[in-house]
Amino acid sequence: MDGNGRWAQQRGLPRLAGHRAGTENIRTVLEALARRGVPYATIYAFSTENWGRPETEVEGLIQILDDVLEREVRALHERNVRILHLGSRERLPAHLADAIEAGLELTKHNDGLTLCVGFDYGGRREIVDAVRELVTAGAAPGDITEDAIRARLYLPEVPEPDLIVRTGGDQRLSNFLLWQAAYSELYFTPTLWPDFGAAGVDEAIEAYRRRPRRFGKAPDAAS
Repeated sequence: MDGNGRWAQQRGLPRLAGHRAGTENIRTVLEALARRGVPYATIYAFSTENWGRPETEVEGLIQILDDVLEREVRALHERNVRILHLGSRERLPAHLADAIEAGLELTKHNDGLTLCVGFDYGGRREIVDAVRELVTAGAAPGDITEDAIRARLYLPEVPEPDLIVRTGGDQRLSNFLLWQAAYSELYFTPTLWPDFGAAGVDEAIEAYRRRPRRFGKAPDAAS
């Protein structure tokens, strides 16, 4: 969800105003995805690297998440959305970690769209944590397989993403779902996240539908 800060700067607003606008846009995008029948969506809200931003911005981002949890979780629950947390809660303030846990508990039985929220998430750290868990369990070198690592990722029950969309113009993954994105289709758009609405969702999905997916196989063996 890139481009919040630039969106604000273009309007002469503080960066946090852009982050708030971006947060408001999540509801619009989720509604568009639900209309399209998308079963899983993951949003990258705060990366492990984001702790290195100015302290006031970090504090503001955490406050925004706190506000969103208080304001939106009940509405998401009423729309049958299941919420999952992707990342670590170790560095979060206790009240925020508790609010996240409450949201997970409230929505855990919902069977509509599953929303995975990446907060204090990093793809490299996820892989390192999975390998460390294997080593701690006493795994021999021959036990460290792709399936063994996959089973120890943060959300092993969530399917690998078919499509990854990055707004804001940059064309890189920025430590997002590095293991899971091995065969994901990538879609980059210059549109800044607060302006990426239902039409943007439709364009991204239509672009995805036009792409042949071979997963490394020959064209005649593609599924």
